[in-house]
Amino acid sequence: MHEITFSTDDKPKLLSQLTALLAEIGLNIREAHAFSTVNGYSLDVFVVDGWPYEEKDQLRATLEREVHKIEDHVSIPNDGTDVWELDPRCLKFENKVASGSYGDLYKGTYCSQEVAIKVLKPERVNSELQREFAQEVFIMRKVRHKNVVQFIGACTKPPSLCIVTEFMSGGSVYDYLHKQKGVFKLPSLLKVAIDVSKGMNYLHQNNIIHRDLKAANLLMDENEVVKVADFGVARVKAQSGVMTAETGTYRWMAPEVIEHRPYDHKADVFSFGIVLWELLTGKLPHEHLTPLQAAVGVVQKGIRPVIPRETHPKLAALLERCWQQDPTLRPDFGEITEILMQIAKEVGGNGEDRRKDKSSGGFLSVLRRGHHH
Repeated sequence: MHEITFSTDDKPKLLSQLTALLAEIGLNIREAHAFSTVNGYSLDVFVVDGWPYEEKDQLRATLEREVHKIEDHVSIPNDGTDVWELDPRCLKFENKVASGSYGDLYKGTYCSQEVAIKVLKPERVNSELQREFAQEVFIMRKVRHKNVVQFIGACTKPPSLCIVTEFMSGGSVYDYLHKQKGVFKLPSLLKVAIDVSKGMNYLHQNNIIHRDLKAANLLMDENEVVKVADFGVARVKAQSGVMTAETGTYRWMAPEVIEHRPYDHKADVFSFGIVLWELLTGKLPHEHLTPLQAAVGVVQKGIRPVIPRETHPKLAALLERCWQQDPTLRPDFGEITEILMQIAKEVGGNGEDRRKDKSSGGFLSVLRRGHHH
């Protein structure tokens, strides 16, 4: 019998890694005791038999060799500061871009790079909002994908609670469609849809449900790459008050969310279907109804926007699947991306590069006028 103690930084799957390691060298575990300290360390004690020798040196050498296999990574020094905690003195505010009940959005710079700064209004900050803000930063700091707006950092010292992201100079897809009356020809439309689908697939693979996917939350950068935004701060906005009929988000919402039933990532797929329809038509979903009437119609009567007759049949079929009443019948974003790329291939203009798409309704020239988001 031997007792083996491991003391190390606590991390996910540590216990199963150590258990596998002991089995690997032929030991039988008789007892296992795992302890976690409040400051992030783990102490794991195993009582084992099955080691044929009484002396311990060879056992220790074998264990060390195996442990190094697990830990064979470069350790990066930690200076004790959070990389995402920004120095408010380096933030320069320029113009206010938008205002909401929860806070304001500014264009500005951080260490000379263009950024968007979301500032929570101090008078609205209570302990619940602070908790949601912390949750937000916790989610966003790990997110890195070319189709998701990049989080740069946050100021987390009250009263100046703010979140800083890259600035998207192309504005929102909503503004392009509804304010500039822009249109997306099919190859451009597919490019936008593929960008969004890839960004959403990444979020879902990281167990993040957006819950507020709509054209206003899709932003374009100067290279016309479309990125998903507001999957976090939107939550601060949405959860710190009851979702009212006036939020307008009802037009994009899945029936199970409207009814406050349990929902999962498939709720975002429903909203994506509505966004696809917006891209196709340039119209507001259920524009002839109030948000509340739309909500009731979607849930009780199963109403959906009318798909234009000239829509590519495979795209029409995808729309129908995305907004199925039963969430389990909706595709996931991995499959959606594949379908969209297949359609783009068939359509030609490959849907991958709008700059070569001469018929894109002046999409590029509109962007070049430098409107704000």
